[in-house]
Amino acid sequence: METQMKFCQSCGMPLNTDADHGTNADKSLNEDYCVYCFKEGNFTSDTTMDGMIETCLQFLDEFNKDAPKKLTKEEARAEMKKYFPMLKRWAK
Repeated sequence: METQMKFCQSCGMPLNTDADHGTNADKSLNEDYCVYCFKEGNFTSDTTMDGMIETCLQFLDEFNKDAPKKLTKEEARAEMKKYFPMLKRWAK
């Protein structure tokens, strides 16, 4: 059985290990959000989708280092504007 890749439903970060997952109020692992976006049952920042995109752009160099195609800031922003509305936190 193939395990489906999980991504943070707020920032899109891959959730590869338990350490990548945020925590619920009872300290259990949250299945939907990463450690950077969700801690002890709450989002770590009160932000908008556009605000989250701008935050994620700060990590573009790190993303590009492992990416087959290097994205410019403008390309990355455009991709995130298409992808983020599909994430649980930003879905209308």
